[in-house]
Amino acid sequence: MTNARTYGDQLAVVTVTYSPGETLQRFIDTLDKATQRPVRVILADNGSQDGAPQRAAEQHDHVDFVPTGGNLGYGGGANRGVASLGSEYGWIVIANPDLEWGSGSLDELIAAAGRWPRGGAFGPLITEPTGEVYPSARLLPSIGRGVGHALFVKIWPGNPWSRAYRQSETGRSERTAGWLSGSCLLMRREAFDSIDGFDPRYFMYFEDVDLGDRLGRAGWLNVYVPSAEIMHIGGASTSKASKRMLAEHHRSAYRYLADRYRGLKWAPLRLALKLGLAARAKIQAR
Repeated sequence: MTNARTYGDQLAVVTVTYSPGETLQRFIDTLDKATQRPVRVILADNGSQDGAPQRAAEQHDHVDFVPTGGNLGYGGGANRGVASLGSEYGWIVIANPDLEWGSGSLDELIAAAGRWPRGGAFGPLITEPTGEVYPSARLLPSIGRGVGHALFVKIWPGNPWSRAYRQSETGRSERTAGWLSGSCLLMRREAFDSIDGFDPRYFMYFEDVDLGDRLGRAGWLNVYVPSAEIMHIGGASTSKASKRMLAEHHRSAYRYLADRYRGLKWAPLRLALKLGLAARAKIQAR
């Protein structure tokens, strides 16, 4: 958990954009009430065609447009955005551009970091536009929980495997988790850099699960902070490519599990996972 680099105390928000539409303006406007600190916003752009990120950077002095050079996916784009920041930025927020910030939400996350000196990542309570709370702090997937959740979540939402995985019965208490939703994360720059950020092999989905797991292996904690609240509006870019995103979800799920069950003795399990996930993807695509 040591890092020779010295980091400052400034705050930056990095969001990965890909034709985000008008939700980006709400993201920037509501950020004003999320913290009393000065904040720099990095729009790590994966090739937007709608001009929204460019306009936002032109209209706001604290917003920078940083093209990534291609569609690198969520993790790859976030890494590129963080890399554009100097070491004076010791606090970084990775966030989707399709969310609205709750009043004082970032200040609440930073306050929690003071209570958890070993905390590497801090996640807020996330609500949907309907007011429903999204299960954003979960256990790490295991074969047993993963198979049970995958098989039954659509036909039996309250099944015990899904409840355990989503931590449905833990309540709104500040606590550690196996991983936190990548839709909004405050991170110590030291923690992010110590594990080289997101694994760029994940184009979309499971990059946050993998990040949380690697943070834990490196000695950091993932901390859920429900006193900080944001609202996730819903993505404009992913909704345009739902079939592709479904395929990416299953591909990433396999990559995550295959990475953790390596070697010859686990080859039959990896084959079963690949075939099972491929079949599930085809069924859901229908």
